[in-house]
Amino acid sequence: MEHISETITRAAASNERKRLVPTVSAILGDGSILELVHDAGRMTTAFARWNAGTWSLVLECELPDGRRFVPLSPRNNLVEHGVVKFASVPEEYGTDRELAEAVRAFIRRYVDLSPRFERVATAYVLLSWIADTFNELPYLRVRGEPGSGKTRFLLTVGSLCYKPIFASGASTVSPIFRILDLVKGTLVFDESDFRFSDEKAEMVKILNNGNVRGFSVLRTETVPGSKEFNPRAYHVFGPKLLATRGFFDDAALESRFLTEEMESSGLRGDIPISLPREHDAEAQSLRNRLLLFRFRNFAKPRDLTANLDRSLEPRLAQIFAPLLATVDDAETIADLRDLARASDREMASDRSSGVEADVLSILAEFWRRSTEPRTVSDVANLLNARAAASERPVSTKRVGWLIRKRLRLTTLRSRAGYVVQAPDSETLERLSARYGITASDAPPPASSPSSQRSPGEAPQAV
Repeated sequence: MEHISETITRAAASNERKRLVPTVSAILGDGSILELVHDAGRMTTAFARWNAGTWSLVLECELPDGRRFVPLSPRNNLVEHGVVKFASVPEEYGTDRELAEAVRAFIRRYVDLSPRFERVATAYVLLSWIADTFNELPYLRVRGEPGSGKTRFLLTVGSLCYKPIFASGASTVSPIFRILDLVKGTLVFDESDFRFSDEKAEMVKILNNGNVRGFSVLRTETVPGSKEFNPRAYHVFGPKLLATRGFFDDAALESRFLTEEMESSGLRGDIPISLPREHDAEAQSLRNRLLLFRFRNFAKPRDLTANLDRSLEPRLAQIFAPLLATVDDAETIADLRDLARASDREMASDRSSGVEADVLSILAEFWRRSTEPRTVSDVANLLNARAAASERPVSTKRVGWLIRKRLRLTTLRSRAGYVVQAPDSETLERLSARYGITASDAPPPASSPSSQRSPGEAPQAV
């Protein structure tokens, strides 16, 4: 029979293990920062702890509640196989600008990008190391055909980002939820690795929830040893680098990307065909310097509005603000502002080619030329009359939905049908700017079928 002292000893050991919390990084209550560091040569892990302006290496960190943070083991599969890459020790880097130049030189040495996107990618690397100080983040993407350099981009720029998670080799998307939740780093993903449409749908969920803090991905898991189901929230917020061949169907998701179109015309002559051995060593040295950059810049206040262009779409302003608040280089700021304006024009162009723009164009011309009330049916008839023979007719019900739900205009019920109420000039001007509508774009209403109305009929609001 087991002695009581042995039972107590085993219970104490069990409680001790329960208090151990394997951790990758943490912000402690006193403001100090813990970051896992990994020395691959010596096969060791530890914490670099930043406190009161200095750093030190520690093997664990005990919290006031009795828990003890310990780093992941160097034998952890994610660490041992390089799925996640870490700094090995903080290193001095000089000024922030000198560090940015070193990052850009590394990117230029191994990847063929436009000068503007080189600067954007450099700013994104710096942003990734302090991304958890922001509430919204953009994503960085390259798009092109096989052989255009997309993978080289991911390997080079991704290796410099904060705790990069190289997930492109995952057989399914399911592990990515868990790795992001554990590591809370930068997802580096090659979308072309998807084999099935449901995998792409799962990845879209991560992307749709991962650029704004507070939106987790929910999954239901079984409780071990029982038939109960336990809802679980997975943290997926953080910076992300993607390589894709095409576009995502969701226009809102597309607007979250800063994208470079990769050409297949061949590499610059000074770029190596294959990555040399020193690539990893150079990336490791830069990650070490970037870790010290994180320590020194994490708590610094940043003005999200200082360099922001207020004329941008709200979503674009939201995703560009963190980048503009991270860099202080005038040329990079100018590049980012130019890219933001180009993205804004592209979004407006996309909207101007949609059905909503056609509907608004017809309404704007009606209101400009006549005070006679026009019905939803008038708009639908003219819209279909002007459509190409190959296009599918748009129903009056659909046009009414677009007017009320997408254009946010009011319709009033009358005997002749639903009349579209003209908005005030400020609202019409805002809608016209959003959808790229001008008076010259609007079709002449002469061919519009006239609506049968009783003289003096008063429409009724609905």
